[in-house]
Amino acid sequence: MLALAQLVSVTSVLALLLSGFLEPERKRMRLGMFLRNSGPASRREIMKGCAEAADKMGLDDLWVVDHIAIPPDDAEGSGGRYVDPLATLAFAAGFTNSIRLGISVLVAPYRAALPTAKWLASIQELSDGRLCSGFGVGWMPAEFKALGIDRRKRGAITDETLSVILRCFSEEEMELNGQRFLFKPRPKRPKILIGGGAASSLPRIVKYGDGWMPTNLNPKALEAPAAELKAAMSAAAKPEPEIIPLSTLPLDDLGAGVECLMAYADAGATGIDHPGRYRDVEEFCYNVERLLEIKIRAGY
Repeated sequence: MLALAQLVSVTSVLALLLSGFLEPERKRMRLGMFLRNSGPASRREIMKGCAEAADKMGLDDLWVVDHIAIPPDDAEGSGGRYVDPLATLAFAAGFTNSIRLGISVLVAPYRAALPTAKWLASIQELSDGRLCSGFGVGWMPAEFKALGIDRRKRGAITDETLSVILRCFSEEEMELNGQRFLFKPRPKRPKILIGGGAASSLPRIVKYGDGWMPTNLNPKALEAPAAELKAAMSAAAKPEPEIIPLSTLPLDDLGAGVECLMAYADAGATGIDHPGRYRDVEEFCYNVERLLEIKIRAGY
């Protein structure tokens, strides 16, 4: 009788599996949100409270943005107030323990390559390996003008910057401008994600990056370039890329949020960078709670 009962039990489980009642475990999706380093929410006490809360609540990623010289007529609600993204992440590293700290994205032409590499290495060291750096070519003409940088050369400057950064994290001794030097500390290189449109970004991602941070792409529009990127990375014998689109999930409708997150996952995304709007720590925590509830309901 016992053997018969065991056989029935095994048969029942197999039947459930074959019927699709027991779904296979879904792949992991990272969920992140902006830590506002611009505008009124970029005050020290708010940023500190938000970062600490996100870390304790179990959010996967915190992202900061990059601007240096915003013109008065294009302040995007920031009032021109932007705390430097690298300084912000160094600040956040001091009172968080597990959350990944990311830049979405650092505008490569705005900064000299070697000091940027030093910043990244220092944050990676102080955060115990929790840094992830997105890089982009930039777009705002007025900002390039204020910095005295030829916007037409932004792609070439970005490639050179990325090349120097990769060398800094891989070579025992560096040489630039005919001078050899040591680059220390030299922790494990943080992941590098490349922002921008698919067609222009794909070769740069394959050559220099570990993944892609697209903007303004819905799941349907993401599917083809995501598949193309994965195939290109595989052909180059590189690991499967992270694909983290910047996208606002509908937090006030959890059902719609679940559908949106699952659609992005099916399209090839490995995570979402949710911008989010908040005025204080309480509103930030509400956003994080809704994001985490969507993630749980979606099975990630």
